Formats: sequence, C-alpha cells, structure tokens
Amino acid sequence: MSDVSIRMSRLFDHRSGRCLDVAVDHGFFGEASFLTGIEDLGAAVRTLAAAGPDAIQLSQGQARLLQQLPDRDRPALVLRSDIANVYGAPLPDRLFSRLIPEPGLTAVRLDAVCVVVNLFDLPGRPEVREDCIRNVLTAKADCERYGIPLMVEPLVMKGAGGATDASAGGYTSDGTTTSVVPLVRQAVELGADIIKADPTDDVGDYHLVVQAAGSVPVLVRGGGRVTDEQLFDRTAAVLEQGAAGIVYGRNVIQHPDPAGLTRALMAMLHVSATSADALALVRG
Repeated sequence: MSDVSIRMSRLFDHRSGRCLDVAVDHGFFGEASFLTGIEDLGAAVRTLAAAGPDAIQLSQGQARLLQQLPDRDRPALVLRSDIANVYGAPLPDRLFSRLIPEPGLTAVRLDAVCVVVNLFDLPGRPEVREDCIRNVLTAKADCERYGIPLMVEPLVMKGAGGATDASAGGYTSDGTTTSVVPLVRQAVELGADIIKADPTDDVGDYHLVVQAAGSVPVLVRGGGRVTDEQLFDRTAAVLEQGAAGIVYGRNVIQHPDPAGLTRALMAMLHVSATSADALALVRG
C-alpha cells in the first residue's frame, strides 16, 4: 500500500468510501465577509471536531487548532495550500494565486492527509489560470515526493450579473456543465488524486463531472449558503450521481447548529440517510 493510498484511507470512510470535509480555511483569502461563523476559529474547530466529520480543512497557520486536540479520533486535516485575491468586490486591479512553499513537506510536518489547491478559470484573466496551473504542477511534484494526495479544486467563475469582466462586483461560480467538465478533466490530467468541484446547475448532469474525473474521486463544493432543504436535496442528488463526498464550508459554519448539520450530513454519506431523514435530524 502506497503512502498516498494510506492517507486516502484516512480521508475516506472505510465502510461507505465517502468523505465529509468541512472547510474552515476562509480566512486565508483576506475577505471580511468570509469570517462569518468563524470569528473565533478555535471554538469553531472544537465544535466541528466534536461532531466528527471525516476531515476539517485549514491553512498552515491554523492547522494546530485541530492537531493539538487531545482526541486520538479527531478528524483528519486537509491542508489549504494556495492563497488568491479573486473573491469579493470590488476586485483589485491585479489578481493572483500563490502557493505556499513546499506544500507536500508542510503537509507531512502537520500530519495532513492531503493538500488542496485551486484551479481557477476566470473570464478575461488567463494569467490567473496560468498561476494556478503552475501551482498545481509545483504542488504535485512536492506531494509526490512525500506521498501526499493532491486535491485540486477546479473552479469556473463568471462575473456577477453575467459581466465578463466582473464589473458588476465580483465573481460568482459558473455551474454550466460544459464549463465545469473540461476544467475537471484538466485537473485530472495535471495529476489530481482527488477533485473538489462545484455542483452543476442541472444536478442531473453531475454524472458527467464524475465521468470526466474517471477513477479520481469527486467531492462536491458547497459554495454560498442555501436552505437546509436545498442543501440536503442537492447532497442526495450528487451522491446518487456518483460523487464520493462533499466539501462544505459556509453552509456548515454559518448554520445555527453546525454540529447538528455535520451529524446529519454524515448520516447521509455513511448510513444512507435520505434528505428527509437529515432534515429531521437537524430539526430534532
């Protein structure tokens, strides 16, 4: 068994083969609006860890909040390895995406099970995609050296209101199937061991994303806040389409009961609870 497969086995539940990764790395991007629900990140991590997701996603500067917890069965660490300034409004004149030094070695030192890096496709900003491709290639080489799985996050963006230059105030996700699928395929071609991808606007198309990834497991990105009903219905739909799990952040940490929502999602992933079952768990 390779080092990569050993670490993958710590990320994906051995019974269901699925994973819930709760992302709380939002402070890395320097946007004030991203801090809602994680103003006290230590408290948020303790709450989430007690609820028992498969993994919690953090930056190198905050990983200790998880790894110093005394519980031997604490969630696995997923390490965010890149920082970008493509979120929020107004957008800065100069956009960038930068990788932390030696992401694979950093992951080993922090006992992370995988490293995650973005692959952005922004309208009219090919230099950012070039940055991201460079980041992915660099991270892949370093992760290979240390036996660390690489999670790539292909993220197609569009301008708010459809403006191609995001002049309406910041980028939003583009869930068009014909946009998502090629970027997912490129991420796999670049060497991704795991894909984290947006849901498609037509959730019935998600099997095409899974197909594009081939043997690489696909985790579904949560994005902005939606109602509990929408979240559970979408989760059930992407799992039915072949997704291997979910990476949810704001939908968990900005929820009135983050621990309860985490347990409900874990029930959907690992014991085949329906969306109605999950809703009943949250509402008690």
